[in-house]
Amino acid sequence: MIPFLDLKAQYEGLKPGIERELSRVFSRGQFILGENVGLFEKEFAKYCGKRHCVGVGSGTDAICLALLASGTVPGSEVVTVSHTAPATGAAIHRAGARPVFVDIDPLTFTMDARKLAGAITPRTKAILPVHIYGHPCDIAPIHEVAEEHSLPVVEDCAQAHGSEYRGKRLPWKGGIGCYSFYPTKNLGAYGDAGAVVADDAELCERLRMMRNYGQKDRYRQELHGINSRLDELQAAALRVKLRHLDEWNAKRRRHAKLYGELLEGVTPPREMGWARHTYHLYVIRSRERDRLRGFLRKNGIGNEIHYPVPLHLQKPWSSLPKARLPETEKACGEILSLPIYPELSPAQIRSVAQAISRCR
Repeated sequence: MIPFLDLKAQYEGLKPGIERELSRVFSRGQFILGENVGLFEKEFAKYCGKRHCVGVGSGTDAICLALLASGTVPGSEVVTVSHTAPATGAAIHRAGARPVFVDIDPLTFTMDARKLAGAITPRTKAILPVHIYGHPCDIAPIHEVAEEHSLPVVEDCAQAHGSEYRGKRLPWKGGIGCYSFYPTKNLGAYGDAGAVVADDAELCERLRMMRNYGQKDRYRQELHGINSRLDELQAAALRVKLRHLDEWNAKRRRHAKLYGELLEGVTPPREMGWARHTYHLYVIRSRERDRLRGFLRKNGIGNEIHYPVPLHLQKPWSSLPKARLPETEKACGEILSLPIYPELSPAQIRSVAQAISRCR
């Protein structure tokens, strides 16, 4: 049996450090916006190469608050992709906007910048590219379009912890990066957690107020806000894990290299020359995807589909104008995620590859 993911194995390797730091939080008795939150924000901002980080309750909250803080208003539009997790669309909806979908590049599964300009309208208030699976978008041309129209770029980095574009970690230049620390991520908490990273001090000050009811000081509201605060327990655990992130990502990359050497009869993921992939997910393509998926499961090999139904074909978005997204729809019928995580062994990878060969 090869599980798709094994979070217990990661915990066992970190157990002494995690339990020590959580015990310290309990001993101090401060659980909201305390020392660990402040320290993690500084450490993660530095890791991403940005001046500021604002910890929030989830990656979905990170996107929603970033959109609101950067000017999205009810009734406006946000240009994004349909090939993404439902959280991306949910965050746009919570911000009072509606998504306008553009197609993806079939090699990277990310926003096709060539299709972006045609999706901009007078109602557009933000562009929301998704760095999916650990591979960054070709973000520079996206920023060029954004600059032409004076639009903010809010980058969904939920699957891209440590990923690089042209040698720099995300977000790119003046972008606003929204991270999720859901437990399955390359950098995962032990519950829901998220953060926004950016260089814009004024924007991040608004975010700090918005995550805490809009308060600048206790009981003194400056603007409308919500309750979305990264808590001390999650921040303490994330501080321990952050020290291992580069090592874990290096292991994921080695696993991906071995898969690429062994796999036959399927299309492995592509890493573009301007990108550094961190393989949050290892996603292959196969025209016989459903048959292959069933065969692997029958042989005890975990696998998943990320994502089987694009957002524009899902019920909540059925009232939107019909989008023509051929590459998105084709990908959703062929993609399959194979096991990849730092604790996976080379022997297990060989077993997966051998099983795929037997299914041909």
